[in-house]
Formats: sequence, C-alpha cells, structure tokens
Amino acid sequence: MQQFVVPQFIDVEDKVLGPIAVRQFITILLGSGVMFLEYKLADFSLFIFEGIITLAIVITIAFLKINGRPVHYFILNFLQTMKRPRLRVWDKTLKLSELKISLQQTKKEVPETISTIRIIGSSKLAELALIVDTGGVYQGENLSTDKNLNNKK
Repeated sequence: MQQFVVPQFIDVEDKVLGPIAVRQFITILLGSGVMFLEYKLADFSLFIFEGIITLAIVITIAFLKINGRPVHYFILNFLQTMKRPRLRVWDKTLKLSELKISLQQTKKEVPETISTIRIIGSSKLAELALIVDTGGVYQGENLSTDKNLNNKK
C-alpha cells in the first residue's frame, strides 16, 4: 500500500526572504517600481509627497491583515458587496405573456399503473448471492419457479 504525505499547514504562505512571503515581496517590488517612476518623473518635493503616500499604500497592502486574511481580499469583497444591490425584492407578479405561456402548457398525464416491488425471500437472496459469486456460471433454479412466484401474487 502506498502512503501519501498530507500537507499540514496549507494556510501558511511560502517565505522568500526571512519573514516576507512571496505575495508581500511582489507587492513591495511593484511599489518600488512605482516609486522609481515617481522619482524620475516628478520634482523632488513632489516625489517625497507621492512617495509617502505610495509607501503607505504598499505597506498596507503587503502587511496588513483583516480577520486573518490579507487586505486585498477585504478590498475585493468590499467592492463586490458594493456592486450588488442592497435590497433584493421578489416580484411575484407575472407578465401577461408569461401567464399565457403557462396556461397553454399542457400537463403531463401520470400513468395509472403502479409497479410493485417483489419481495425476495432469504432463500432467493442466497441463490442470487451464489449467482453473483460464481460470476453467472451458476444459473439458478428453473424459470418455472419464478413464473410460479409471479402467478401467486
């Protein structure tokens, strides 16, 4: 029998540099790239102002956790919640066209015959088990006994 290793800590992120996870490292790299562009494109005093704001956003996204989950999950859930309607109302009135279609549909008739299930006795169960165990080599008793059982009902 082959044994498999079951992962134990699936909620722990992989670490890249010391305590910094892959997600945090990529966020910091992207933030550094944005700050480099700000440095090249803006005046130094404007760069300081933009850099502080960018640094605050990058640190928040990289390291802050809300309810044990990274903040970007919180932001995505917040945006999805704001996109949905706050109040959902069920309008149970039908349009005239829908009402006509529902009235025109014919109901399917249920057949009157009800199939009954034949109760199998313990001797018959033993015989069926023997047929299954032998792979169908043993054919069972004559078919006449099955016909007699059906006629008794």
